[in-house]
Amino acid sequence: MIHHISFRVICHSTEEKSRVMDALGLFLRNFDREKESRSFADIVGTIEAEGHYGNPITIFSAQLTRKRDTMSFAEFVHSNMTPEDIETLRDEMPDRLDDDQVFHLRFDKQEAYMGRVKLVSSSDAITAKVKIETYPKDRETAGKIVEELFG
Repeated sequence: MIHHISFRVICHSTEEKSRVMDALGLFLRNFDREKESRSFADIVGTIEAEGHYGNPITIFSAQLTRKRDTMSFAEFVHSNMTPEDIETLRDEMPDRLDDDQVFHLRFDKQEAYMGRVKLVSSSDAITAKVKIETYPKDRETAGKIVEELFG
């Protein structure tokens, strides 16, 4: 059903990296650590970059590929969203599911840091790209899977 989920969040120079990592960690809490030999920081990639106006930024990214981890994410998000956010996802599902069967989500960083799941439309967010897998490739079937998983 879910092939993989990719996460990305930008930490601006005015933000504390540890807090942004904690916010991202809300969505990665059930990742597979391969017998506890890997820490949370081991699965998160870090890129140091320069913003539009020359300000330093850090880009954190992670990917979940194991079925158990991807399903855990979907269950966590669905069970922790507000009824309003679930309704928003239902209404916007056709626009959030692209032709490559990737379902796009954006979560509020500050809310995630506080332990809450909240959808936002802002570009300054934790983005999750959920790659839906169907054989053969069928957008309508992918849409039904998204509805089943997220509301």
